[in-house]
Amino acid sequence: MSKKLSEMSLEELWRLFPIFLTEHQTCWKDWYCEEEIFLKKTMPQVERISHIGSTAVDSIWAKPIIDILVEVPKECDLSYYKNLLVENGYICMAQSANRLSFNKGYSENGFDQRVFHLHLRYIGDNNELYFRDYLIEYPDVANEYEKLKLKLWKEYEHNRDGYTNAKAQFVEKYTKKAMLIYMDRY
Repeated sequence: MSKKLSEMSLEELWRLFPIFLTEHQTCWKDWYCEEEIFLKKTMPQVERISHIGSTAVDSIWAKPIIDILVEVPKECDLSYYKNLLVENGYICMAQSANRLSFNKGYSENGFDQRVFHLHLRYIGDNNELYFRDYLIEYPDVANEYEKLKLKLWKEYEHNRDGYTNAKAQFVEKYTKKAMLIYMDRY
């Protein structure tokens, strides 16, 4: 009998769920749209639901995981939304006072066909939207980001934190540029 996900160490989870990249898949947009409809039906008082991450950028390779940013009004209680999401198949992976992160599509046997990472935040905590828009508008930067990710892939295949940290400087640099250009877009 295999361990439950909640009983696994971080290293065991990283082995079971390695980083792998693939060419852009047109189905990712459909998966996002279907999950967005589900979330709108499930979650009241949502200000905005957005497709973020590399799967939202048509031109680059990505992990086949749909990243979703859900923004709620600042007066809302995030624990209420946490319970709703958990009741509807999401696993809470990280929690702070103003941010919660959830996964869906993970099982003791590995990834399901559709995998989602949901980032629950208060309205305005949305730097990922600026970075996404910048990559879409500047394909040369998106290509540079793709090259960086492909270079880091095998080195950090079983270390998600290392992979994310190795990309952080690039993401921060272009997020700041995007925020200067797009200003108060969001």
